[in-house]
Amino acid sequence: MEDSEGVLARFNRLMRDLEKGVTARNCFRDWEVELLLDIAKCDFHESNRKRVLQRYRKAVERRLESGALRPMKLSEYLARSHSRASAAPGDTDSFPGAA
Repeated sequence: MEDSEGVLARFNRLMRDLEKGVTARNCFRDWEVELLLDIAKCDFHESNRKRVLQRYRKAVERRLESGALRPMKLSEYLARSHSRASAAPGDTDSFPGAA
């Protein structure tokens, strides 16, 4: 089992590959495949993709640095962000990254 530091390094590499739109590797951990499938299933505006993925990356980095063993999925991040946005007083709009 990888430590959170190793997971963070692999996660950051995966996110850089997504940002570039290409990957130069053919070996993935199970959790990386799960994240890729989850990201592919998430429904958010393409115009917000870069911003959403940057915020997601920062949130995962914070969680891993505080001891989490696995990155949360993008769908979990979007659900949490939507819940927080919905809980804000006077906010009637949905999370801007979700469609």
